[in-house]
Amino acid sequence: MSKFLIHGIQGAMGKKVEELLINEDIIGFDHHISHATLTVFNDWDDIEDVDMIIDFSHYTMVDSLLEYAVKTQTPCVICTTGLDASTQEKILDASKHIPIFQSGNMSLGINVLIEMAKLGAQSLNGFDVEIIEKHHNKKIDAPSGTAYMLAEAIQSIQTSKEFIYGRVGTDAKREENTIGIHAVRGGSITGEHNILFAGLDEIIELKHQATSKSVFAKGAVEAAYYLMNKTPKLYNMSDLIKGGIS
Repeated sequence: MSKFLIHGIQGAMGKKVEELLINEDIIGFDHHISHATLTVFNDWDDIEDVDMIIDFSHYTMVDSLLEYAVKTQTPCVICTTGLDASTQEKILDASKHIPIFQSGNMSLGINVLIEMAKLGAQSLNGFDVEIIEKHHNKKIDAPSGTAYMLAEAIQSIQTSKEFIYGRVGTDAKREENTIGIHAVRGGSITGEHNILFAGLDEIIELKHQATSKSVFAKGAVEAAYYLMNKTPKLYNMSDLIKGGIS
């Protein structure tokens, strides 16, 4: 029997993951859910050994998660966003010791959008690029991790591009070699990402919209399933897609 620990089970995404894991028809193998919460996670000594960690918590909690995971040799799927460079470095270091899956967005559709963004960057060199992301009014980090994923995908092709965040003032004319990134927060928007390629006399828009948080929970569970029995390494959605999604 596989024992799962949901790091952040009291949050909206943690609850969605729990719902999917409870449904054996979806996951396809035995499981047990450890009901860990954000409020008690400061004391990892209270956590029993588990086989897999799925993390939808808070950026301040990830460092202690990594310490526990490496100490106990527990694979983990990290879905928390808003992580700083120091934590990202710790994730990379931890992945030398345990298998870690990390993605700023667990949706298959978003990762297809990333590939489309790369194609746009290759084919539309010289077009102005703007990224607009929209989320609910309780999201704490901005821009979203997905917005960064999209911007970095474009930047990997158009390497001279730099990121700018919103515009304000009387001297806000668009500068060359920039990617504009804009965050909208309101209501209960689950997640929407638009990429705008604006050229002379023509505009191309790429868009992804999530209508339910379940799509992200399913992606996280699929990632956990994929990560089982893997060797230490930092995995992402590209690996999962290439490996085949059940």
